[in-house]
Amino acid sequence: MKINFFKYQGAGNDFILIDHTKDGLNTVDNKLIANLCDRRFGIGADGLMYITSHNKFDFEMHYFNADGKLGSMCGNGGRCIVAFAKHLRIIDKETNFLAVDGPHFARISENGEWVDLQMINVDDVKLDNDAFVLNTGSPHYVAFKDNLKNFDVFAEGKKIRYNETYSKEGINVNFVEEQRDHLFVRTYERGVEDETYACGTGVTAVAMAVAKHKKQSGHVKTDIKVLGGDLKIEFDYNDEKFSNVFLCGPAKLVFEGEFNVR
Repeated sequence: MKINFFKYQGAGNDFILIDHTKDGLNTVDNKLIANLCDRRFGIGADGLMYITSHNKFDFEMHYFNADGKLGSMCGNGGRCIVAFAKHLRIIDKETNFLAVDGPHFARISENGEWVDLQMINVDDVKLDNDAFVLNTGSPHYVAFKDNLKNFDVFAEGKKIRYNETYSKEGINVNFVEEQRDHLFVRTYERGVEDETYACGTGVTAVAMAVAKHKKQSGHVKTDIKVLGGDLKIEFDYNDEKFSNVFLCGPAKLVFEGEFNVR
């Protein structure tokens, strides 16, 4: 049996997308998903998503990490699936869809290549020594680093992800360096178990951690640079709660094709 797929990327965070709006999502083959995400023996991706129909929302997002396991919220994946929904003509300029962490609103540009995705509100930010720990749909650890360009994100991120505190549930590990007009961010992602070119929930967590660290308040706008390009974060912050949170950036179709399922 041949299955049609679409490959999307959002600031270098890449995903395999499959349309299940017509036949529904009846079974999940975790091994197959992991094989498809493999960069040498499969299509290659940071994750895979199914888009399915929903009777109360425009669609529902089902996200799987590159290891084949069901994942928590993926911000760049959410932006890419919005672009995919526009490509499928499920939506036009705006949408309300359901993800694992709840409902999400999004706006998409006319050409379908820029998406502003509303993220969940956050009111719980903890400290782990000098690092910040918070959940923006996925759990994140945020640490400040100098000379981040030459930092070993894979080795140091893996140490934190698998340390005694976080090894059981896992955590995404973000390192940030403040520049004159933007934040430079690199992320080690659980489920991928490697550094990725971008992480949407990660840069959202970083922008919040920096706002808290610098005691910013009101409407905060933050420009982010990641290995795969540029992203923007906006939110309202009143010293206790982050609300009206938007992750903004590119979401582009790379190619489409078919794979065989035996």
